[in-house]
Parts: sequence; C-alpha cells; structure tokens
Amino acid sequence: MFLEFFYLLRAKGLEVSLNEWMTLVEALEKGLAGSSLTGFYYLCRSILVKTESEYDKFDSVFAEYFKGIETPEDLPEVFWEWLNKDINYRDEGNGDEFEKEFEELMQMWYERIEEQKEKHDGGCYWIGTGGTSTMGHGGFHTSGIRPGGEGRLKSAVQIAGERNFKDFRQDKILDIRQFQMAFRKLRQFSSKVEAQKTELDIDATIDETCENAGMLKLVFDKPRKNTVKVLLLIDSDGSMLMYSKLCNRLFQAVSQANHFKDLKVYYFHNCIYDHLYTTPYCKRGEWVETDWVLRNLDSEYKVIFVGDAAMAPSELYKKGGNSFIGLWNEELGIDWLKKFKRRYKKCIWLNPIEKISWDWTYGSKTINAIKDVFPMFELTLDGLEAGIKKLLVR
Repeated sequence: MFLEFFYLLRAKGLEVSLNEWMTLVEALEKGLAGSSLTGFYYLCRSILVKTESEYDKFDSVFAEYFKGIETPEDLPEVFWEWLNKDINYRDEGNGDEFEKEFEELMQMWYERIEEQKEKHDGGCYWIGTGGTSTMGHGGFHTSGIRPGGEGRLKSAVQIAGERNFKDFRQDKILDIRQFQMAFRKLRQFSSKVEAQKTELDIDATIDETCENAGMLKLVFDKPRKNTVKVLLLIDSDGSMLMYSKLCNRLFQAVSQANHFKDLKVYYFHNCIYDHLYTTPYCKRGEWVETDWVLRNLDSEYKVIFVGDAAMAPSELYKKGGNSFIGLWNEELGIDWLKKFKRRYKKCIWLNPIEKISWDWTYGSKTINAIKDVFPMFELTLDGLEAGIKKLLVR
C-alpha cells in the first residue's frame, strides 16, 4: 500500500525504516486515519517524521505524491471574481458525504464549470464560497478541490502545500530556540568536582538494586560540571545590517545559556585589529585591547567568529587597512586572525551568507582567505551543529 510514497520519502532524504512503515500500515488497517486524506497526512507525519526539522521535507514530498488535489489552473476568470468577494455566509449542510476518488472529483469539477452560470454562496453543490461543497472556496468540506481562500477544515494536500514548517528546515536560518538547542550540545564535562554527592548515579543504582535482591538502593555521586568556555566575536559592520536580527537571536541564545563555564562576547568591525569592542555600536573607547584578550583568556576558550567575512582585500592585507575612520593598524588584519588561530586550539567561523555564494559574491576573495585560516560553516542549523562538533573534537 502506497509503496511508491514510501520510496519517494526515502529518496528525498527522510529516514523512514521498514518497521515504521509497517506500523503505519497496521495503523491504517485499524482505521486510525479516519478514511480521509487529512487523517492519513497526520497519521503519516506522527509515525514517520522524527523531528520538527523534517516537517517541511515531509510536507513537500506529501504534496508532490498527492499532487492534483489543488485547483486546476483553467478555472474561468469569472469564477475568480465570484469567489474572491468577502462573505461571512456559513452553511454546514450535508454536502457530499463521501470521499471521492481523484478522477471522480475532476470529472465533477469540469461538469460544474460547464453547468454554473452565476455566483453562489453556501450550499453543497456549486463552485462557491462557504458551504460544504467539494468545490468550495473557504468552505467546510474536509476534502475535494479548494479554489483558493482559506479552507475551514483544511485538506491534507492543502496543508502540505502550505509548508507551514519551512522555518524548521535544517538548512534555513535559525530562531532563538534553535540556537539554544544547538548550543546545548556544546558541553564537555569535567571529572568529578569537589562537592557533595547530590547527583543520582543511574548505572550504580541499577547495579546496587540488582545485588540487593531487587530492593531499591539509590546511589548518589558528585556532580560533573561543563568545562566549556566560549569566546564569541561578532562582526558589527555595515554589511552585517541585513543579518542583524539573526545575530541578535544568536546573542540572546548564547547570553541566556547557563551551562557554559565562562562566556565572553566582543564585537569587531569587518576584521579584527588592535581593539575589540564591548558593544555592537563599535564606539571609540568602548573597547579592550585585542592583545589583552589574547593574554588573559587562556587557550582553553573555544572561539566562535560570526560574520560575513566580506570586505575589501586591503582590510586584510594592508597596514592601515582598517576601514574604521581615524584608526590605523600596524599589523595586518590577516595576521591578527592568525594570532587567534595560534592562541586557541578550537576556532570556527559562522557565515550568514549562503555557502553556495562564497566563491562568487562580493568579498569572495576575503571569504576564502579567512576560510583558509578557520573552518567556516554556514549559519544554518546544519552548519552550526557541524561547527559545534568541530569545537568538541579532542
């Protein structure tokens, strides 16, 4: 049953196991889909989709496989004039009580187009607004063909076609919650610290309980602490304005994280030179010397650069290349970056520009130069997770 759908899901990258598919078949045999395409959609998604990030991929595959339920493009223009007028009329008549095969629906669709001569609101037969017709615009029928408007009881193909979960895709830009979930993986626990035994040791509890003839015996141990220290450096120049909301989300997610041993956040303008700024406004005097940071933050810090890495080549390769008016740098920007590379064992660069553009967009020369110094990842869920894994490699 629906084997082609199963193979299409796997071909599009959804990891659907045979056991999951057999579970779906068993659920269908028990009637859990409710004999409707909408019910089938939700049943499939609940059984076959494992994470929110895969919802959009599932929706696109579902819409592709069950395509054709949406409105044909050859609806006469006069129908659209009738349908697009606002109306609050609601008719919950019986309509077509049974689910129809797609071929039957299409035959009915073309018959109604030939028969209908005027606008209709409500009812259960004509192509109109409201009502329970299988051809209803903004109506209450759970299946059939919807010629535009908001379906009150949305059909499965319509729901899938809307792709309401596109923002959960792993290759899309992140929101605060997704940042937080990703940064939770940035953990390295210490050996037992000097503290009271307050943390339940599950494995030892199981062992002791088994040796105690099944009588529960709780075992506690000293807690472990996350040893990760993070140095976050964010580009705050003009070309980053279009990514300001994204960087703000990242900053909020990191600053709200309470599992890091230490967190330091500084800003820079295009490239790092003699100073790092303490605010994103990069104002004179609101800074610390970069040498001070290199001296006082030990090599155990994990450094995360966030920026588009796009600038004039002179800003990387020339003395005085600092584009900030009135500031002169004796040391080249590229040399400052290499200092960070030598000082800190774990550094990554997160770039909000799409990876496919790195070789041809404005600043591609400097992007690739910086990519030769630090591992660079696109600022998406996949990119951030890959970067965090890089930071955790011993």
